[in-house]
Amino acid sequence: MKSIRKYRLNDIDHIKSSEDREEYEKDYARLIQSPAFRRLQGKSQVFGAGSGDYYRTRLTHSIEVSQIAREVSRKLGKLYPFLNQDIHPGLKIVPEVVEIASLAHDLGHPPFGHKGEEVLNELLQEKYGTHYEGNAQNFRILMFLEKRAGSDKGLDLTAAALLAINKYPYLIGENGKQKGVYKAEWEGISYLRDLWEIPEGCRTLEAQLMDLCDDIAYSTHDIEDGIRAGKIQLTEDFLLDARLIDNVVLEIVNDPASMSAFHWANIDIRQMVSNVLDEYYLQWKRIYDKYGREVSRSRREMKAQWVNHFASRVGIIDDPHMIGWKKVTFVKDGVEDVYTLRTMEILKKLAWVTMIKDFRVQRLQKRSENMLHKLWDSLEDEAAGRLILPPDWIESYDRQEQEWPWEKLITDYIAGMTDHYAEKVYTELFASRSGSIYERD
Repeated sequence: MKSIRKYRLNDIDHIKSSEDREEYEKDYARLIQSPAFRRLQGKSQVFGAGSGDYYRTRLTHSIEVSQIAREVSRKLGKLYPFLNQDIHPGLKIVPEVVEIASLAHDLGHPPFGHKGEEVLNELLQEKYGTHYEGNAQNFRILMFLEKRAGSDKGLDLTAAALLAINKYPYLIGENGKQKGVYKAEWEGISYLRDLWEIPEGCRTLEAQLMDLCDDIAYSTHDIEDGIRAGKIQLTEDFLLDARLIDNVVLEIVNDPASMSAFHWANIDIRQMVSNVLDEYYLQWKRIYDKYGREVSRSRREMKAQWVNHFASRVGIIDDPHMIGWKKVTFVKDGVEDVYTLRTMEILKKLAWVTMIKDFRVQRLQKRSENMLHKLWDSLEDEAAGRLILPPDWIESYDRQEQEWPWEKLITDYIAGMTDHYAEKVYTELFASRSGSIYERD
């Protein structure tokens, strides 16, 4: 039997030529060669995919998260000797595993960014009382929809990789949970968690590190895109504008998860937001002058300094909510560095209010919402949908050993679309167009 960390739910390797490779190398190869991973290049991060060659997509974002996470994991391995000891399979950090989890963490996100996820969830809740959630869809892709050679049960990743991707270790919908794992895949994930004896609600250190590095990337790289697009202006008038500060504060106050996680209750939130944005502006001035007032180079240096600022503060402490477990977080003098956590949250909210809330982005999202509703309406009736879905999707649906509802098929189909492909199908169904009907999907 393989080690418990390298155990696979489908523990049969049909590809004899790969038996001499490390298990995590197999995971990596299966992931990056999968169609779901390639499709990330056509899915929005903040700006719509295709908005320009400069801006990040889900693919470039995932690669950048993996780079940060891999470097931080190596640093932690040197700082914390227990990570290299066999004290518990969930209390280890292997750089290769964190890299795989980072590359896979956004596979389940549909076209058109967060708006696409929101629309699909609303449709399913309204019509069927079920959920759509990007992290849950990750596991449907990895454990069912994707196929590797010799297997019809997903990519068959190692237990370590699957649990490192599991940001929300819950059954979605249970006890009101809006995030988690769908029931079919939760059976496998829950089995692995029991096998590893992971306490209820706890995540492996690798999953925690991947999640934190995702936040680091969002609060630094996405802001760089916003600056490049002119949505964030590095001037005193812009960054210290009272309305911008008020909007950032409002986003924090109206986010229950943020209020709970970062302990804002006894903090003068407006003062801290003002201080962070003031320091951000002064830092920009120093960098801008240092690099000869060259905007492009200064922007990249600004981003790099903030990534280093956050990454250098990642550490591990005892989990205050679970005796015997550990927590990956920002650490200063042996305790959680809540100030740095709040600073990162302020930068995340800055990105949100300046880009996602921008009226042009909102127009694009409204257009995306309309398209997704139209696509859903066209496919929802099974008799009509069978006539316009690609034949291989229908064949796969009809071959299933266990029946699953039609709405699950069209959810999978729409969620797997890139932004461009969603627009293509919408145009074929609802807009006049020229071209051959024999163009391949």
